[in-house]
Amino acid sequence: MSDSDDELEKRTLAKIEEESEASDQLKSTYAESVKDGANEALGPSSQAEETPANAESADVATEETQASKIEVIKTSLFITVKDCLVEKSPEVILRPRKKLDRASRRDFLIYGAGMAAAVSSFGWLLPGEVKLKLGLKSQEDPLREKFLSDVLKFDDSVSQALFSKNRLVPTYSKADMTEVPNNFAGQTPDKSFIPDWKLMISGLAGGIEKNISSSYLRQNLVHHEQITRLVCVEGWSAISWWGGLRFADFIKLLPPQADTKWIQLRSAVNLDGDGNSDPYFVSLDLDSALHPQTLLVTHHNGQTLELEHGAPLRLLAPMKLGLKNIKAITSISYSSKEPDDYWNKDGYSYYDGI
Repeated sequence: MSDSDDELEKRTLAKIEEESEASDQLKSTYAESVKDGANEALGPSSQAEETPANAESADVATEETQASKIEVIKTSLFITVKDCLVEKSPEVILRPRKKLDRASRRDFLIYGAGMAAAVSSFGWLLPGEVKLKLGLKSQEDPLREKFLSDVLKFDDSVSQALFSKNRLVPTYSKADMTEVPNNFAGQTPDKSFIPDWKLMISGLAGGIEKNISSSYLRQNLVHHEQITRLVCVEGWSAISWWGGLRFADFIKLLPPQADTKWIQLRSAVNLDGDGNSDPYFVSLDLDSALHPQTLLVTHHNGQTLELEHGAPLRLLAPMKLGLKNIKAITSISYSSKEPDDYWNKDGYSYYDGI
């Protein structure tokens, strides 16, 4: 350390010591003033009885003394308060420059290593398609895929544990309704399949399969209506008026085998963006299917369901993201094991709860 640094440290220490002594002296003066004022106000306990004249003179002297002490106390308090309100100079902390340099280099290396680890981890978790778009190398990594799959499964298990068949999603009035966009996964199917449409059901009790028509559903199941919000994974949502059959009633009419826990719904008429056949399929847990607000929709806004919204039959499960709400259903299959799901193969969740 140089001579100038030594002198600076001495001056700083002397200043700190001087301020400390002044503060201690002020506190001592204030304490003594309070003590003396109290003692004189009370008077000595062993004082002898005085004559009226002497007592009056003593009272005047006592009052003058008390007034003097009060002034001292007021002054001390004023100085103390003023000292508290006045902004003090920042405390100077002296450290050798070598220690500061070492600390700066150490912090830089630690923070730099942490940032590099974070960027590396983020890059490792990026899907292959995203890496290619960013101009990065992409290769299959079984460890990464397993890690992401385990995270999704954990998220699904938490969502399932929190789900309740008795908890309803909010309902709305017709004044709250908004437009629902046509959001097929690809192009809208041609309506030519509707006149001959049949719904194939498999996994029924007894191991049988059955094909049913729309008239069969209308004749055997009660029509229900609700105005609920449909939430899309793309970020938009819409409030709309839906009508149809409760899935719970459908399951009661056409019961599955005893070990059924899952349902797969498929649309064989779904098209991709180029208009080519691209069957769409979703998995739905049995508890969600039995929820009182889960419908097999046949009507929209009081009218027969439009083609762009999934005619002749679509799923409405308002407690699920929109990608689960499959349109233009052609088959329903009961299963004891979790079936395949269209978007899960691209990394989306199986459960997709809201």
